[in-house]
Amino acid sequence: MRWLILYTRSRQVPTSAAAVALVALAAWVCNRDGGQGSTNPVTAALVLTAMVAAASVGLDGRDATLERTAAIRWLPRRAAHVLLIGALTGAALLAAQAAGATLAPTEVVLRDGAGLAGLAALGAVLCGAHLAWTLPTGWYAFAVVAQLPDNTVGQVAGWMICPPGTAPSTDTALALLVTGTVLYAAAGARR
Repeated sequence: MRWLILYTRSRQVPTSAAAVALVALAAWVCNRDGGQGSTNPVTAALVLTAMVAAASVGLDGRDATLERTAAIRWLPRRAAHVLLIGALTGAALLAAQAAGATLAPTEVVLRDGAGLAGLAALGAVLCGAHLAWTLPTGWYAFAVVAQLPDNTVGQVAGWMICPPGTAPSTDTALALLVTGTVLYAAAGARR
């Protein structure tokens, strides 16, 4: 169990979890009792993007030499870390909704949490962990600002703000989760 404690400390998991909890608390305060953002996938995607951005800082350890020379298998730990980010952010928003906030259906929360976690992992591979937040944030901004057509291309490009039951948006989120997780697990964050 000692390796788990060391891993969580080196990856700033307690700090990231606290930040995710604060974003969930803010979402609950702003949206309880049918607030302005009720049942709005754009607001739910914003909350999840902020949570994933906060959690993505731990996608790289503090000591590159230690990680290169460690005699442990990094692949399963990295994959588990990405999946944990998706699960933690989705669970935090679902907990806020269970406490009275109304943001999005459960399917949308799970889809967006998974896709954004994969996108953050992909950002860590391409840009480094300190900039992993840029891909989820940039894609969210694009999806909200761009005038996307109401066809398959629009549903793929705006996957995180689509209503539940939209097959292309679900497929895009799953593809991002799988791609980001596999690449990050194999290569780690860019230095």
